[in-house]
Amino acid sequence: MTGFGQADAVVDNGTIHVEIKSLNSKFLDLSLRLPSILTDKEMEIRAMIQEQLERGKITVTAEYRQSNPDQVARRYDERMFVTHYTELKKLADKVMAPYDNLFEMALRSPDVALDQHEITDPVASEKAAQSISAALEQLNKFRQDEGKALEEKLRGYVKTIDSLLNRVEELDPLRVEKIRSRIKKNVTDFFGDEGFDANRLEQEIIFYIEKLDIHEERVRLRTHLHYFLESMKDKQSTGKKLGFIAQEIGREINTIGSKANDAGMQREVVMMKEELEKIKEQLSNVL
Repeated sequence: MTGFGQADAVVDNGTIHVEIKSLNSKFLDLSLRLPSILTDKEMEIRAMIQEQLERGKITVTAEYRQSNPDQVARRYDERMFVTHYTELKKLADKVMAPYDNLFEMALRSPDVALDQHEITDPVASEKAAQSISAALEQLNKFRQDEGKALEEKLRGYVKTIDSLLNRVEELDPLRVEKIRSRIKKNVTDFFGDEGFDANRLEQEIIFYIEKLDIHEERVRLRTHLHYFLESMKDKQSTGKKLGFIAQEIGREINTIGSKANDAGMQREVVMMKEELEKIKEQLSNVL
């Protein structure tokens, strides 16, 4: 399920800004980008996130932002500077080159300029971890609000399928009568009024109609729809469970369609399948 959360922790001459984003995923896929101050807390942060977020592609980004970067004095390693300058000077002497740019070159050499973003706050890592927790809380609130809207959509889709099932139940007796009449008419047209055993024909019609009976499928479908709505009320993670129920709903709808043998009923079945596809599309958003 998608979501977003952010929080800040004030440390030294700036803040640690935390952002957490989540996208749909069947499993938990966690990516962390942390400043050096939180390196030793990475496992602890991962455990905290895994405890609160069961599924989703989660991206956690924490970065240090200076309040007044222009006022922060850059520090240099004098020993490294002298070493680099001396070596550059030796090379210049060998080729009789001027010393004009040696100072700037030595100053830009590796390990001469020290990290001006170094944080000295002794409780900075604790503050940063608290900001991650606050961002997680905000993200969960975001997901809960989205979940409420999603719940209304799913209930609407299930209600539509149930209404279409009512229509199927209304059409069923008419369908059976049309099948019976069609079979009798075809036999009569082929054999004539006296060319067949009426009792045997009636038995064959009954046997054929029994093969097309959808009473059990209708009962099971309505049971699955009710179970889907009840499962949505569970406090625990229900995304995968709802997916399994949706599969059972689809199985009953397909069976009704294969047995329908009636254009009117087939139209209702097609519309039920359309609503079921909407359910399946949204279930990837459900934890």
